[in-house]
Amino acid sequence: MATEYVPVADADELREAGRDVVSAGGHAVALFHHEGEVYAVDNRCPHMGFPLSKGTVDDGLLTCHWHHARFELACGDTFDVWADDVQTFPTDVRDGQVYLDPDPEPDVPPVTRWRNRLVDGMGENLGLVVAKSVINLDSLGEGFVIPLETAVTFGTKYRSSGWGRGLTTLAAMANLYDDVAHAEKLRALYVGIGSVADDCAGEPPRFAQYELGNAGLSKARLKSWFRETCEVRDEDGAERCIRTAANILPPEDVAEIVVAAVTDHLYVNAGHTLDFANKAFETLEHLGWDHAEDVLASVVPQITDANRAEETSAWRQPIDVAALCFDAFESLDDLVAAGEGAVWERPDGFVDALLDDDPEAIVDALQDAIRDGATSEQLSRTVALAATRRVAQFATSNEFSDWDTVHHTFTYANAVYQLSRRTDAVEVYRACFDGAMAVYLDRFLNQPAAPIPDVGDGGGENDPESIREQLLATFDEQGQVEEAARLVDGHFEAGGDATDLKQTLGEGLLREDAGFHTLQNVEAAFRLFDAAETERERRLPLVATARYLSAHSPTRREREQTFTIARRLHRGESIHGES
Repeated sequence: MATEYVPVADADELREAGRDVVSAGGHAVALFHHEGEVYAVDNRCPHMGFPLSKGTVDDGLLTCHWHHARFELACGDTFDVWADDVQTFPTDVRDGQVYLDPDPEPDVPPVTRWRNRLVDGMGENLGLVVAKSVINLDSLGEGFVIPLETAVTFGTKYRSSGWGRGLTTLAAMANLYDDVAHAEKLRALYVGIGSVADDCAGEPPRFAQYELGNAGLSKARLKSWFRETCEVRDEDGAERCIRTAANILPPEDVAEIVVAAVTDHLYVNAGHTLDFANKAFETLEHLGWDHAEDVLASVVPQITDANRAEETSAWRQPIDVAALCFDAFESLDDLVAAGEGAVWERPDGFVDALLDDDPEAIVDALQDAIRDGATSEQLSRTVALAATRRVAQFATSNEFSDWDTVHHTFTYANAVYQLSRRTDAVEVYRACFDGAMAVYLDRFLNQPAAPIPDVGDGGGENDPESIREQLLATFDEQGQVEEAARLVDGHFEAGGDATDLKQTLGEGLLREDAGFHTLQNVEAAFRLFDAAETERERRLPLVATARYLSAHSPTRREREQTFTIARRLHRGESIHGES
């Protein structure tokens, strides 16, 4: 008999009663006398904490009466993946006493167990299992990389159509991780991983191609092949090219290749394709370049199967803005050469010029800027400011669905800016023209334009903490779009810490059943806030996203209910029997 075993019950009394609840090693343990043997299991059902001592034992199976989860009595294995296995404790009977080991050695390390459970939760699309896994991995000190890596591996493998909304949401939530408080960090990963699971549900798996065998291929050759295979919608050939590039070229060269292919056509998939590609690169920044082959290969279907804006009437009639863009692309090499060595500073009124109603004048302004030395990073940030204005000044008299139109341009422009920081390829300029034309096409959605308070206009009558409380309360009511914007501006006027304001916006976002676009919107606003060069530029994206978030709040908050249950279970709180 091992010395760690402790006496817990009288054997005869247990045989007569059939079951008992005892305390051992800080655990409430349910004892069962069944078919001449003594079994011990954690009394809390691993699903939602119901006392298993109130369950039914029959034919070697223990059934919880709350949700009918079934457990094999001897080893605790569940028949129901949503329930998890129950902890068992080795027992022995001697000298009329029941003994048990209160601290048995786990079959697998806890981190491995919860990583496996995370995969189970994703495979069955079980929000509660995902939430439990995220919370437990965090408590074990593995709260970011392991769940992120697990979800990315799952998402790139089990969705035949490749990178989609789920992995994009996950990347956005990973980007938010450092901007929100600890509880919201866990919610962010839970939301992102749950989005991947939902996106993969019912999808066939993706079968990978292989990189080409020639490790001596040049960037120019791979870039040419990748663009051509994407042009003719050859998904398999394009995947082999990008896998090869990811294996033999540095990240900045691979980014150039991807941007070139995405911008060979205009504003593909309403801007989603370039945004998704950018999110793939951002994911690799979190996980490391050794994941690049699978991650970037999963983006290929977004390029080869994309809808192309030049094929739509909006980009052709009544003004052929597609032709304006393609004409501008032909002059890019000469414009960049002319501006080499020059230092461009954005002129006053340049953003206003991009918001003009004359597309030819907008194209001319962009070309002049490149000729004067504007880098793609400078130009893309300027286009992003114009796109942010469209959201910040969106007229609520429009149809509700029109929020998504200005949103698509906003997230596209942010993605272009983020990619400009990864590669200085000339093709990034093409995306700037695409974004500027999308801003132009959105112009009627700012009529009448919502006012934007200017710096120094007042609004600092309350202390910042009170303003943040009011802002959260605003998201509890519909139709508080302008009030949300006023409170964000007032927080700046009151001298509030922008870090606290971002945390409040993150809290407001993550407690909602926020949709894909809302999650994207807040994350993009935070990135553009970080890139801002002036006080006004810092305010603008947060005002814009507060308006967007408010327009899409409140929701039923079902995800928050599930997450709260998981957190309470982790704390050992009782849930059953509550009203």
